Amino acid sequence: MHLDIVFENEDFVALNKPAGLLSIPDRIGKELSLKDFLKESYGNIYTVHRLDRNTSGIIVFAKTEEAHKELSLLFEGREMEKFYVGLVNGQMIYPSGTIDAAIAEHPGKTTKMITHVKGKPSITDYEVLESFRLYSWVQFQIHTGRTHQIRVHMQHLGHSIVCDEIYGDPKPILLSSIKRNFKLAKLAEEEKPILARLGLHSHRLNFTLKGKAFNLEAPIPKDLKALLQQLRKWKG
Repeated sequence: MHLDIVFENEDFVALNKPAGLLSIPDRIGKELSLKDFLKESYGNIYTVHRLDRNTSGIIVFAKTEEAHKELSLLFEGREMEKFYVGLVNGQMIYPSGTIDAAIAEHPGKTTKMITHVKGKPSITDYEVLESFRLYSWVQFQIHTGRTHQIRVHMQHLGHSIVCDEIYGDPKPILLSSIKRNFKLAKLAEEEKPILARLGLHSHRLNFTLKGKAFNLEAPIPKDLKALLQQLRKWKG
């Protein structure tokens, strides 16, 4: 597998993870993860944080135990600035805001989280970057690192991330839902989706390690870029 390395030094490696790939091995261990591929190239590698399988974007792994400890403390101490971008369903009422809603594990589903007063404190800032007829393109900054935090918080607001099979509507986005008078190509049996995975991307990480400031960014992937292009084209 080609590793899309954004930056690396003697302490850590930052990569642009593709959607559909596990960050680290799951409990079953039958499926290869990004960490498995990194082990082949680097030998020892240490998990600092993770991204959901279908979330793309910037992710950091430590190369040494010392760097692992220092980077982990940055995440735990909220000294790591984490920015995401994503497409949500609907037009949001307020152009920016803060979601302060505690998150807990779902009592009946091990892979699902919920907002609950007895959950762990969870804070997400959001800013609408562009509005469309059916969707909003939003930037998020998470100040805590709860499982599925952005996805849970956007469901809480009533604007779930597009193509979210757990917290929203799993249906893929088709051009026919955006383009007026859409006609399927003569030779095509069925329409191919523009986006068929969770519309969320880990965009930037800003932090200071050993006195040096790092501002790491993963470019918006092709599938989200193509979707935004179509949304802008047919916005009118």
